[in-house]
Parts: sequence; C-alpha cells; structure tokens
Amino acid sequence: MLDVRRMQVLRSVVACGSVTAAAARLGYTPSAVSQQVAALEKEAGAELLERVGRGVRPTAAGLLLTEYADTIGRQVAEAETALADLLAGRTGRLSVRYFATAGASLVAPAVARLRAEHPGVQVELKLTDPEDPLPDVREGRADLALVVGEGAGGDGVLLLHLLDDPYLAVLPKG
Repeated sequence: MLDVRRMQVLRSVVACGSVTAAAARLGYTPSAVSQQVAALEKEAGAELLERVGRGVRPTAAGLLLTEYADTIGRQVAEAETALADLLAGRTGRLSVRYFATAGASLVAPAVARLRAEHPGVQVELKLTDPEDPLPDVREGRADLALVVGEGAGGDGVLLLHLLDDPYLAVLPKG
C-alpha cells in the first residue's frame, strides 16, 4: 500500500525540482527526503524520479503519483475544514421529533433561528406522537424530541423542562 505522507514528500520534491529544496521546504534533511522517496519507490515498484543536472524530474510513474498526491492533499484539506466546521457546530445534521401543536409555536421559530445562525446544519423534522419519540432518541434515530408530560427519561435519555404552557380557562361572566 502506498504511504500518503510519502506521496506528499514526492509532491514537494517534484514541485521544488530538487531533494534539497524540498527538504528545506518540509523542514527535513535531504537524507530523510531521499529515504522517503526511496521507500515510496519500493512501495510503488517503480522509479519515481530521475536526475537532471542538479535537480530531479518525475518519471511517468512519479508524475502519476504526484497528481494523486495533489488530489489527496486537497481532499485532506477539505476534510480538515469540514471537520472543523462540524466540531464548531457550523455544519452537521440535527434530527428532531416533535408533535403537531409544538410545530408552529416552538419548532418553526427554533429552526428558523438555527438556519440563520448555522446555515450549514441540515435539519430533519419528523412529526410524531407526543408520547412516542423517546425510543428514537434512545436508539440514535433522533438527536432530540419534544414530548408532553412529566416523568423520568429512563435509560439513554434525559428529560429537560422546556417551558410552562400559559393555558387559561375562558368562562362567561357571572
């Protein structure tokens, strides 16, 4: 199997045109760079560089691996950015279970605010029975659920008091 780090060393050698320049760029010794390239050549089963004057240039195999190293380097950078966004809460997925009466009064404004503050977060909403969504949260099919009632959450879930509904009775005067 090809070592991705060694491919990045090869990429640097090809970009710089010499082992010495690549070593300076990477903060390695020229000997360490040469050893990495030699190990990659062994893994690839092909010569990757040829000497030209005081520098080097890639063989066909070296050019091929350099192109893949470029792609891998870009993908790793994209993965690092995506992971940083996910860890910072800027992207990801949020799965919510809710009951009908909570939809308009609680869920809609909360989702609107979430989308405004974190547009990269995908929100999955599922209308459900107010007593039913606990298994979805417990089993990982939902990140949170709105329920009606009191009681303990049980294994794998925590119930947090959200609000007191301001219900009023309307009666005729007299």
